[in-house]
Amino acid sequence: MTHVLILGGTTEASALATALAERGVPATLSYAGRVASPKPQPVAVRVGGFGGVAGLVEWLREAQATHLVDATHPFAAQMSANAVSAATLAGVPHIALSRPGWVEEDGDRWIRVADIPAAVAALAGPPRDVMLALGRMHVAAFAAQPQHGYLLRFVDIPSAPVALPDYRLVVDRGPFTVTGDVALLRENAIDLIVCKDAGGTGAQAKLIAARSLGVPVVMIDRPPLPQWLEVHDVAAVLAWIGHAADRGV
Repeated sequence: MTHVLILGGTTEASALATALAERGVPATLSYAGRVASPKPQPVAVRVGGFGGVAGLVEWLREAQATHLVDATHPFAAQMSANAVSAATLAGVPHIALSRPGWVEEDGDRWIRVADIPAAVAALAGPPRDVMLALGRMHVAAFAAQPQHGYLLRFVDIPSAPVALPDYRLVVDRGPFTVTGDVALLRENAIDLIVCKDAGGTGAQAKLIAARSLGVPVVMIDRPPLPQWLEVHDVAAVLAWIGHAADRGV
């Protein structure tokens, strides 16, 4: 019997879970546990890490998983590397469901940097109002540039103090609209946005808003990921799974 493990946390993972559920294909959607209240799903859900490669291998074997789909965030490089290693060791076919990166367009004012430390360094200089569109994991690194006022947008209220001397917090869940993000940037007099090249449409509104207002964007490039089979839509994953996904189980 087919059993698909989806490493999730993205809209693509949720879309795949829905498609498999509609076809009657057993699946488990795994979250890393960084969001306090993830959206309900039509398949079995697990939350938390596996305990590295060895733990993921053990889970795949005990659950009798037949397919592994890595639909994690494009910046979850360690999890993707672990997925490749574990699937190989467990003998489970694996594939990546990822969203293409964003492409700079006319009117964009992007400053491309390699990683978080480079983004922090790019903020050297006089005080500005900066939107950190990064999620909460990397915010503390920007305390090295305390002269700025920071705008943060999180899915949940943080459980610990934010390590920035001057910040404003918006708690909201995407997808966001261009109209809403234009208003957000204007209301907070944002001079600069820092974000990761996450791709997709759910978080793209801020880039379109920045383009319309002439706001520069420090764009953090994606980390190198393992070389393995990669597709960009749910239909391609269903085709890869094969007849089990076509007929249901």
